[in-house]
Amino acid sequence: MNSDSDLQIAGDLLEVPHLLQPPREHPATVADFVGLARSIAADRARWEHLVRYDATTRWYHRLRTGPGYEVWLLSWVPGQGSGRHDHGPSSGVLTVLDGTLTERTERGTRALASGAQRVFAPGYAHEVVNDTLEPAVSLHVYFPGLTEMPMHTAPHCEARERPRSVTV
Repeated sequence: MNSDSDLQIAGDLLEVPHLLQPPREHPATVADFVGLARSIAADRARWEHLVRYDATTRWYHRLRTGPGYEVWLLSWVPGQGSGRHDHGPSSGVLTVLDGTLTERTERGTRALASGAQRVFAPGYAHEVVNDTLEPAVSLHVYFPGLTEMPMHTAPHCEARERPRSVTV
């Protein structure tokens, strides 16, 4: 018995259906979107055969859509990068599936190895680049779906600097 509480739980809580949340068909919280990214990452058969590497431009493929979100698969050959940008009104989850990517922000530089995840809010500005000699693959979940990607030309990534925009 726990001396800090008089509450005791007897039996199997999973047998009390009114206490359980019904499973959601689509993600609705940040944790749900992180979980979606992790489940797709773990299922290599779902995405590995789709990956293409293009030395002339970054390759990307929309893997899935749902109400209010999109999932994108991207490949990065050595030297390819995104340029400094933000995601407009979209939040997101970036997951490295293969290889290592470097993320640069005004706060510093971070290496993201396979399995690393970054969750970001609307207006979060960064640059992602493959600084290694091996190709990399990443998965990006945007909610709401990505509608703009303002590019930043200043040396510091700040959301208020939006000199030009790329419509997606």
